[in-house]
Amino acid sequence: MTENTQQQPPATTTELPTQYTPAEVEGKLYERWVERGYFEADAKSDKPPYTIVIPPPNVTGSLHLGHAFEHTLIDALTRRKRMQGYETLWQPGMDHAGIATQNVVERELGKEGRSRHDLGREAFVERVWQWKAESGGQISGQMKRLGDGVAWTRERFTMDEGLSKAVQTIFKRLYDDELIYRAERIINWCPRCLTAISDIEVEYQDDDGELVSIRYGEGDDAIVVATTRAETMLGDTAVAVHPEDERYRHLVGREIELPLTGRRIPVVADEHVDPEFGTGAVKVTPAHDPNDFEIGQRHDLPSITVMDEHAVITAHGPFQGLDRLEARSAIVAALRAEGRIVAEKRPYVHSVGHCSRCKTTIEPRLSMQWWVKVGPLAKAAGDAVRDGKVKIHPQEMEKRYFDWVDNLHDWCISRQLWWGHRIPVWYGPDGEVVCVGPDDEPPSGEGWYQDSDVLDTWFSSGLWPFSTLGWPEQTESLAKFYPNSVLVTGYDILFFWVARMMMFGLYAMDGTPPFHTIALHGMVRDQNGKKMSKSFGNVVNPLDWMDKYGSDALRFTLARGANPGVDVPIGEDWVQGSRNFANKIWNATRFALMNGATVEGPLPDASKMSSTDRWILSRLNSVVAEVDAYYEDYQFAKLSDALFHFAWDEVFDWYVELSKTTFQAGGEPAEVSKRVLGEVLDVTLRLLHPVVPFVTETLWTTLTGGESVVIAEWPTDSGFRDADAEREIETLQSVITEVRRFRADQGLQPGQRVPARLSLDGTALAPHEAAIRQLLRLQPEGEGFSATATLPVAGVEVALDLSGVIDVAAERKRLAKDLAAAQKERQQAEAKLGNEAFLAKAPDHVVEKIRTRLAKAEEDITRIEAQLEKLPQA
Repeated sequence: MTENTQQQPPATTTELPTQYTPAEVEGKLYERWVERGYFEADAKSDKPPYTIVIPPPNVTGSLHLGHAFEHTLIDALTRRKRMQGYETLWQPGMDHAGIATQNVVERELGKEGRSRHDLGREAFVERVWQWKAESGGQISGQMKRLGDGVAWTRERFTMDEGLSKAVQTIFKRLYDDELIYRAERIINWCPRCLTAISDIEVEYQDDDGELVSIRYGEGDDAIVVATTRAETMLGDTAVAVHPEDERYRHLVGREIELPLTGRRIPVVADEHVDPEFGTGAVKVTPAHDPNDFEIGQRHDLPSITVMDEHAVITAHGPFQGLDRLEARSAIVAALRAEGRIVAEKRPYVHSVGHCSRCKTTIEPRLSMQWWVKVGPLAKAAGDAVRDGKVKIHPQEMEKRYFDWVDNLHDWCISRQLWWGHRIPVWYGPDGEVVCVGPDDEPPSGEGWYQDSDVLDTWFSSGLWPFSTLGWPEQTESLAKFYPNSVLVTGYDILFFWVARMMMFGLYAMDGTPPFHTIALHGMVRDQNGKKMSKSFGNVVNPLDWMDKYGSDALRFTLARGANPGVDVPIGEDWVQGSRNFANKIWNATRFALMNGATVEGPLPDASKMSSTDRWILSRLNSVVAEVDAYYEDYQFAKLSDALFHFAWDEVFDWYVELSKTTFQAGGEPAEVSKRVLGEVLDVTLRLLHPVVPFVTETLWTTLTGGESVVIAEWPTDSGFRDADAEREIETLQSVITEVRRFRADQGLQPGQRVPARLSLDGTALAPHEAAIRQLLRLQPEGEGFSATATLPVAGVEVALDLSGVIDVAAERKRLAKDLAAAQKERQQAEAKLGNEAFLAKAPDHVVEKIRTRLAKAEEDITRIEAQLEKLPQA
């Protein structure tokens, strides 16, 4: 009937502890899963492959909510596919995190009063490896706490031998294909870390600075430029204006005096200049600004570097040796003394880039670096999505992807660090340049030396989907698991990591993209939708919530908020609610087991089932189909919500409760319902398992006696539906819900019994009278029954005798008092909203609050008047 029945051995026990304590079971269960090899992947298997690579966390990192969120989604996908019979690989590993790791070890050395230069390069790198062995990779243990089903025996590290070979191989290929070159260009430079850094490692924030307008030239040749970095004027080699700007047409091609320097610089016409912004003239410093560098290239301007790697002025003159900020103040003072300052604005709030590691202000700097020529690589990455080889989910994210890859600039891949993959290029005494592959012997002899830079961390992580599978060797794993099935990652690194993997995968793997689908998720935020930040004081350690509520509770909360590409707010009360859900699953299953729920034997024929049994099986199959559809569309929030409401509302609150009278009555109907309840719980626990693995493992193995739900079969929709049974139970639910509402309105306690007459003869609800009476606490009418309230609901009639149950006079008095209070609230709200003077002065949110109060008062009045009308006369 459901195609979900599994032949299980008899359960070894039907007893569960009275309370679910996550801390007592989670660690043991995870160890058992790993020991039994459930998460390992066999490249020789004839099962269809399903592959996801972990976005490699930094070796310096620990589990944060963003990791927990992403890992929950990946784990849900891989657990389901494993249950569906796929050879499933969730590839684990870590990133060597060049700058972050070097900073950590340098800080340790600093505590010893030493620097990396005291050790030398080789000894420093050895020290970093020592740190990794002793302190790195803390996140691996935390991933186990969360329940990550990764193939631990396959764990990789971007600096391990195999991945290092992959890096050197692709560098050599790109170099030979003239897609890697060395050139002097503008880069993001950190004066503290003393290295170039990537765009993703630059954090922009609004800083209080200054905007100074300076007059260059004299008399008719004078021109005013504005700058926030006055110190860079020492390196100016031109002033640029728009070619169609009539104000400066007479100056184009002429030279004007550059103050404080004794140099004269040309005025050039360039379409990059916006004539409507400021004075319409800009100073051009090719060595210290990316836009100026481009202008300089177009007009063949010299590039004068005026700062060293520490951002200290090197230009000869009175400012030499000053830090850039000291020089800024000194230069403005000198210009002021010469009468060159036209205007000064302080504070001038503007966006400034900072190093994400040390928060130092980034200095654009002309530097000799290694670059990837991305043009052909980026085109291939764009075409793969346009041609449908790779799908981006949600689809609306495609535009952002195309905006990036279609306008990608050449990528600076060299870093001035010691920790990382060293550039495999050697220089000879006579200017020779030799790029060395992994199987080549590097040149040796007097005068030969290797490039001192290392590669950008994103270079090695760009190879992740295939290097982790053994490339450049043609391994069985590479053949089996490449391309990856899906990449699950945040939209914030769509450009920086995803695009690089696309470029490298298509290049290295002969046009085969690294994955079929890119599933993008949003960022985790606090419950008010605010970005989590230490400065805001709203950062949450997920381990704290896991300790308090269990890993399942955290996972379910994160999954339930995961709409594709949308940020996820989360608060502790939501995690507590998910813990309540885990408890509900536990208690309901425990009750079912105590009442004989079983999975033994085939399901009885539908003809032997009650309408309640047929209803829940019909709904079960609908939910199986619904959950499958949501999984295929990466709708984690919707599938979690569907499972929550089905399990809590339909199975636990309705089916279990409706079945109690059947169990109490005994006989064949009870035996049938016990088997149906066992089936429903079996399937529901398997559906829930990918999101909440720990509690479902404990309950499923107890219910079924099976080895593990991790390797159980994923449920399938048999197609069984019973529309008549669904309509019947919906009617039953309507009756019970309406009578419960009436009881609550009358102030009756939930357990208080009330005499009632049910007019069910000739209706579909007649077989449910015992269940209705039990759920509503309605006792037989008995002698002297006198209906004081009659409720016609859904074609049936429920007559209640409240005369001996409530004090009608006291209830009328209470309701009259509540009605008077509601009427007074309405009167006050109407008075304020009718006051034009008040409305003119009051803020919008205050007015809206009063409108809400009025609506609530009117709602209360309607409700209370209805209650009074239903009360019998005293």
